[in-house]
Amino acid sequence: MAPDFSSLRAVVPDRLQSALKWFRIAAYVTGILLLLLTIEMVAKYGFGSEVELGGTGGFLAMVPDGSVEAFNVSSAILIAHGWFYVVYLFTSFRIWSILRWPFWRFLWLASGGLFPFLSFIIEHYATVTIRALLVEIRGEQ
Repeated sequence: MAPDFSSLRAVVPDRLQSALKWFRIAAYVTGILLLLLTIEMVAKYGFGSEVELGGTGGFLAMVPDGSVEAFNVSSAILIAHGWFYVVYLFTSFRIWSILRWPFWRFLWLASGGLFPFLSFIIEHYATVTIRALLVEIRGEQ
C-alpha cells in the first residue's frame, strides 16, 4: 500500500526542495568544520599545539598550547563548528517537520554533526530518500 500524500501535495514539493538545498549546504559546512575540529583536537591534545594566524611564527603557525599571541584559529574553528551545527540542527528540524517524520528520523538527521564524516553520509542518504519522496509526491499530482 502506497503512502497517502494527499495532505502534503500542495505545499511540500517547493518547501521541501528549498529545505533540502539548505540542509545539504549546512551538512557540508558542518562536516568540513567537524573535520577541521578533529584535526585541531589532535594537534592540541596529541601534540600540545594550537594554530595561530598572523603571529610571530608567520602567516599560519603551530604554537605551543596556551601561547597564542595573534588570532587563535583553533578557537575560531570551535566556535564556527558550534554555530554551524545549530544551523544544521535547524535545517534538520525543518525537513523533519515538513515531512512529518517520526522523532527518530530527526535524531538520525541531527546526528550528522557529531562524528567526523557522518554528516556527508547522512546528507547522501537523506538526499536520496527525500528526492525519492519528491518524485512520489509529484507523481500523485
